Amino acid sequence: MLITRKAEFSASHICRDPRLSDAENRALYGAAANPHGHGHNYVLEVTVAGTPDPVTGMVLDLKALKDTLNREVVDIYDHRFLNREVAPFDHVIPTPENIAIDIWNRLQPHLSGPRGRLHGVRVYETPDLYVDYFGDDA
Repeated sequence: MLITRKAEFSASHICRDPRLSDAENRALYGAAANPHGHGHNYVLEVTVAGTPDPVTGMVLDLKALKDTLNREVVDIYDHRFLNREVAPFDHVIPTPENIAIDIWNRLQPHLSGPRGRLHGVRVYETPDLYVDYFGDDA
């Protein structure tokens, strides 16, 4: 069984490789390479796979899942300039792909219980662009 919880956060970032010229960054990242940065209202969907407990009927405590998302992601990312305020983006380009991987890495240790485990992370950067990440072994 899969259960998904949604969270939202706003953050700004720059997609820019310091090893490349301005022209190369613009060619690769387009407007996202603007050295002043730009922001998004991100939507995060976290999916946990598991078997419902025979007594509670739940895969996991949904309040605990919400608390984990807030503590491990929203409180850290929300209203931040990712490149300057959130590791690892001081040295990793904060593309939606890398953001999804980082969120997975933050959540996976907390969502690997006997009845449920982290199945996937979906990060919407815009309403028509999202990234799904299922861990290294997916």
